[in-house]
Amino acid sequence: MNSPREHDGVRRVTEAKALSAMANPFRSRMMDALKVDGPSTASGLAQRTGQAVGSASHHLKVLAEAELVEEAPELAKDRRERWWRLVDPGTRWSRADFADDTAAVTAAHAAEALALQRQFERTQQWNANAESAPEWDSAAFATQNWLRLTPTELDEVSAEIVAVLMRWSGRELPDDGQEREPVFVFARGFPAQP
Repeated sequence: MNSPREHDGVRRVTEAKALSAMANPFRSRMMDALKVDGPSTASGLAQRTGQAVGSASHHLKVLAEAELVEEAPELAKDRRERWWRLVDPGTRWSRADFADDTAAVTAAHAAEALALQRQFERTQQWNANAESAPEWDSAAFATQNWLRLTPTELDEVSAEIVAVLMRWSGRELPDDGQEREPVFVFARGFPAQP
């Protein structure tokens, strides 16, 4: 794999193949399921994402060819069973890395548009159903801020935010008997005008 890893273990995607793989809604959902639930089989992922097992297997092969998932043979009960896991705890990319590759820039736009659409849909779903989970309603948050930054400073803000999220994502869960739910947190930072 040619993609470098950041200090937080997040893979900096530098191949168009990986971007194209992530730009598919089912593959994106499968990667999310692997992140939230851990390693799984194609049938488990098919059930989790509402696909046929054959379709899930195909999407897993595409993700494996893009080096986004890998087999976890130590989890198999027999030689017929195939388990899969994420290669990296997260990914990031910059369209600037692909300026000379039109197909890669197109794939980066598609992957980013899909991520934004899924963030928006999840936010809408939460807003529509927040009252059904009052214990979570007071803990859920949204924030937006206007900052005056240089590109280098925005990169520093990004690194700090990602580091906090990766620390919480990668922590060992306490054995305190409390039930923990998957929580979706996203942040964006870009130049804009009020």
